[in-house]
Amino acid sequence: MRVAECGSFSRAAESLDLANATVTTCVRNLERHLDVTLIDRDTRRLRVTEEGQTLLLRARELLGSVARIEDEIRSQVGGLRGRLHIETPISLGHTLLCPALPAFAARYPDIAAAVTLTNQPHHLIERGIDVAIRMDQVEDADLVARPIYESRYVVCCAPQIVATLPEHPGDLDRRGCIGILPEERRSVNPWRLRKDAQDIEIRPEGPLHFNSSDALVMATQQGAGVSYVLDVFVNGSLAEGTLVQVYPEWTTGMRTFHVVMAKSRVGSAKVKAFTDFLFEVFDAQRRPSANAVIGVRAQRA
Repeated sequence: MRVAECGSFSRAAESLDLANATVTTCVRNLERHLDVTLIDRDTRRLRVTEEGQTLLLRARELLGSVARIEDEIRSQVGGLRGRLHIETPISLGHTLLCPALPAFAARYPDIAAAVTLTNQPHHLIERGIDVAIRMDQVEDADLVARPIYESRYVVCCAPQIVATLPEHPGDLDRRGCIGILPEERRSVNPWRLRKDAQDIEIRPEGPLHFNSSDALVMATQQGAGVSYVLDVFVNGSLAEGTLVQVYPEWTTGMRTFHVVMAKSRVGSAKVKAFTDFLFEVFDAQRRPSANAVIGVRAQRA
């Protein structure tokens, strides 16, 4: 099943933490046992045969059932246990998830959570990731995604520079605005604000720009300039007074966070426990509709 999902013997072996030769031998032994060819392979690609597709469908059902039975038995004899692989964007991990994980560990002491912080989403099945957090889009239409938080952008700055700002955001000196660099691009993300019939776009031209929201927040706290950052990254700083929101009467852009998993992991009790925990961590009042349409990220050629 993993070879078919990964499209490669080597990637399947990596995701299962096995040697390549072990995976190849297992598939060959299964084909010999059934006396059919399950996977046609050459040096460049592999193709699951019709017989392989039939087995794959049933194997998914059976392995999913086995995982659910194991979780049920473990919960009956002393709680959930085992390893849980989690992936999250770096800034979200630093700001919200990682500070909350000790509470998850205290609640489920027999679950070993292995957390990967990255801004380059990995293929969940290939990497053996049980659950991930994604922003706006997912990378595969076959994944199961649930929206967990709608985050709005906040225009903010350090308290000491508030008095120097103009009354209207359109009059902001762009050289005093610092911003976010999207992955693998050098142009800074524009800010978009709306009030009544007025629409403003601001392109930061300040001395500092980052590809990390938490780095942007730290620079803003030190008075490096005005920034436009998602509220989930600055709610704590705003409450503490190390940052001040400016132009709050203006409407800003919004991003949606989703919890994502492979279909085979939906019935996992460990994944459900972590997903339920995430809903506790994120503000329930900012949860988008469960029926919201989730986009699929375009794959690179």
